[in-house]
Amino acid sequence: MADQEHQHEHPDLEADDGAQEPPPLDPETLARREAALRHVVKFGDPVLKSSAKPVAVFDDALRTEIQRMGELMSDSLGIGLAANQVGRLRRLLVYRVEEDSPIQALVNPQIEWASEEEEWFEEGCLSLPRVHVDVERPVHVRVRARDGMGAEILVEASGLEARVIQHEMDHLDGVLIVDRAPRDQRREAMRILRELDAA
Repeated sequence: MADQEHQHEHPDLEADDGAQEPPPLDPETLARREAALRHVVKFGDPVLKSSAKPVAVFDDALRTEIQRMGELMSDSLGIGLAANQVGRLRRLLVYRVEEDSPIQALVNPQIEWASEEEEWFEEGCLSLPRVHVDVERPVHVRVRARDGMGAEILVEASGLEARVIQHEMDHLDGVLIVDRAPRDQRREAMRILRELDAA
């Protein structure tokens, strides 16, 4: 999910126990991914636990920021990215669930409605390397937001798209997947993150 690593490169995110291991990334893609990930804020940075502020000005600078975030997300092989993850406390996120779809930007998103039906699904996050935990979320959501020009948009999303949007909106409120994970998975995730930090 946003931050979730790309489901095509990481079949474990497709919740398919029978998935085959993906082929290794080619050197050019791997190098591009590693370079992009250096711009993504990692666990431990206070910005990830902070609430983002609403965007008030819809100008060329905002649209440039959206484009840059979209490129970073793509190069990182992610399917979503929130502004907090690039060190910006602005209520802005980008996502793309299908590789051949255009990148979507949601500015000042608000969940207008969420289904009572919920499901568990394994999520990862570009800001939490090597961590995958189960998170329960509504299956369907309706989200009101603005695009990069400031025009109001309404997104009705289900399944993976709904999950990615909710994951990224959590970032805007300083909430991480480990905050929503079952206790045993949270403990294991924190152990992994401490090891990475020590290394």
